[in-house]
Amino acid sequence: MQNSNRIESSTPALRFAVAADVMAIASLHADSWRHHYRGAYPDSFLDGNVLENRKAVWTERFAQPLPDRFTIVAEINHAVIGFVHVVLDEDPEWGALLDNLHVSFPLKRRGIGTLLLTEAARALIERRPADRKLYLWVLEQNQAAQSFYAAHGGACVEKTTHGPVPGGGTVIVQRIAWADAQRLASVAAS
Repeated sequence: MQNSNRIESSTPALRFAVAADVMAIASLHADSWRHHYRGAYPDSFLDGNVLENRKAVWTERFAQPLPDRFTIVAEINHAVIGFVHVVLDEDPEWGALLDNLHVSFPLKRRGIGTLLLTEAARALIERRPADRKLYLWVLEQNQAAQSFYAAHGGACVEKTTHGPVPGGGTVIVQRIAWADAQRLASVAAS
């Protein structure tokens, strides 16, 4: 219990992720999907192979790091409590893809997502000063995430069906976009 109290009252440290973070990131990613993707992804997948699926994805990402991708983790007391993953130059029209942003469920609504979003925007600007566009896909059913992104200046620019998703099936997703990550960093920092 003491450890969780320290986590709740501590300010997270941000750093670029390394291969040793794979299991922590995969576990947090799987837990986030179990909380937020229920009803979109099959329960059999979320209750079964989701951790193995996420571990395989993150193991592959770190096995051969690419210069056009980065992952930033938030940690407290050396425990990963959130992460963001960005793929630069993913789309010629929309720019960099914010592929993942997840925060430990018990620590949501404490500013950790905002810290990660701000740092991702800063890293994007540093790497792509001339093309600072950023976008992401969010499940249509994930109203909390949509509200979070809207509060940080993101605009829904399209809805589409996506699939197959892990575990099978299709989902409706929204593309949330920022025309300039500088604005995102400014909104997120305020």
